[in-house]
Amino acid sequence: MKDHELTADRSAAGTGKDRRQERTEAIAKLLAEFASSEHTDLLAQMMVTICRLAADGADRGDLKILNTALKELRYAFKVFAPYAHVPKVTIFGSARTSEHHPQYAEARKFAELMQDHGWMVITGAGDGIMRAGHHGATRQKSFGVAISLPFEQTTNSFITDDPKLVNFKYFFTRKLIFVKEAEAIVLFPGGFGTQDEGFEALTLVQTAKTTPIPIIMCEEPGGTYWQHWLQYVKTELLGHGMIDSTDLQLFQVFDRAEDAAAAVVNFYRRYHSMRYVDDRLVLRLNSSLSAETLSQINGAFADILTEGRIEPAPGPIEGEEGSYPDQARLVFAFDRRSTGRLRALIDAINVAP
Repeated sequence: MKDHELTADRSAAGTGKDRRQERTEAIAKLLAEFASSEHTDLLAQMMVTICRLAADGADRGDLKILNTALKELRYAFKVFAPYAHVPKVTIFGSARTSEHHPQYAEARKFAELMQDHGWMVITGAGDGIMRAGHHGATRQKSFGVAISLPFEQTTNSFITDDPKLVNFKYFFTRKLIFVKEAEAIVLFPGGFGTQDEGFEALTLVQTAKTTPIPIIMCEEPGGTYWQHWLQYVKTELLGHGMIDSTDLQLFQVFDRAEDAAAAVVNFYRRYHSMRYVDDRLVLRLNSSLSAETLSQINGAFADILTEGRIEPAPGPIEGEEGSYPDQARLVFAFDRRSTGRLRALIDAINVAP
């Protein structure tokens, strides 16, 4: 390379670095004046992404998708934020279920039971099972997460015009809220949408893209909808090696609202929450385990560890940033694959004396 070409390349590189620095300073100034926040670093990264979209020459249609998705999620986060401390259950099911159907009655009863336990209910805000969920929980304890469709979807009378009703254009943003804001998911019989939402929730937990939560299929006493579904899962998915037998522990099937509600509540009897800190998984507990129980658990679940043992900790470990200081901990090196067995571990923790 000739000297003048090398000088030109260095000059261009210097100019690029100068422009990036100039952009960084301009964004910092803008955020300081108009968007002061303790999370300025993340807001700045979002602004950089916007600049890169412009530099990429992003198509207007793509920008409209991003813009709408961002606006929808921002508003949804705002609506749910005041209720962050209240546990919530998402209820899925058919919009076509009649108010006189026993499945409607069971969904209404389930929502009422959860409301009695201090929970709030999230549904898609439509009719059928969604209406039953709001009917049982009452308007005060209900969230509606509606979707704009060319047919069928209207908000039910229990949630219409409620400030806890959020309207979405896109299914993917709506689905994110259904899972992000819920500590449990309960599915009543439904069509393609219900099946889609149920399998997506199972996939997220199975692949450890979200933390373990109760995923429950419920119907009326003597119903066959979920029994037929379960037979399909066992025969076709498990029978052909498309899932592992331990994956069957990721969900439960009931035909009584009382059993479904008890399963949700009991999941949080001792288990509180979890978080990964580097290569360790931290399970937060509402009460500590005895030495005898801890020894039994280590013997039963050694197969999910990549090394060492399941060890107790009295409070937050380094890297948790002091979250939930009153909760006891179990800390271990989880293989991040055996999610069905992890659910079994949580169940064993919850039933331990």
